[in-house]
Amino acid sequence: MTVAFWCLLAAAIMPYLFTLTAKFTGEGRYDNRAPRAYLESQRGLAQRADWAQRNSFEALPIFVAAVLAGAVSGVPDQWLAMLALGFIAFRVLYGVCYLKDWAGARSLMWSGGYLCCLVLLVQAALASSQG
Repeated sequence: MTVAFWCLLAAAIMPYLFTLTAKFTGEGRYDNRAPRAYLESQRGLAQRADWAQRNSFEALPIFVAAVLAGAVSGVPDQWLAMLALGFIAFRVLYGVCYLKDWAGARSLMWSGGYLCCLVLLVQAALASSQG
C-alpha cells in the first residue's frame, strides 16, 4: 500500500510542476495579482503547460478515489502498486506529450491513466463483494 500512497503524493505535486513550467516559459512578466488572466493570455509551450496543469487537477479526484477504494477494500498490494505506478507513468508521459504538442500520443496516455483508475475501481468493487 505504501507505493500507492507515494503515488498519491506524486499525483498531487504533478500539477504544480506544470504550473511552474507555464509561469517560467510564458511571455511577459508573470502577474501574481491576476495569474489566470496571465496564463490564459499565453501561447505555445506556456499555454500547453497550463492546460496540462488543469487536466492534472481534473484527473486527481478519480485517482485518489481509486487508490483509497483499493486500499480500504483489500485489493492486493501488488495490484494497487502496479496500477498506481501505471497511472503516474501514464500521467508523466501525458505531460511530456502535451508539452511537445503530440496530440494523438497525449490522448493515448490520458486513456492509459484513466484505464488504470477504472481497473483499480473494478478491483476494489470485486474485493469488497468477496469480503
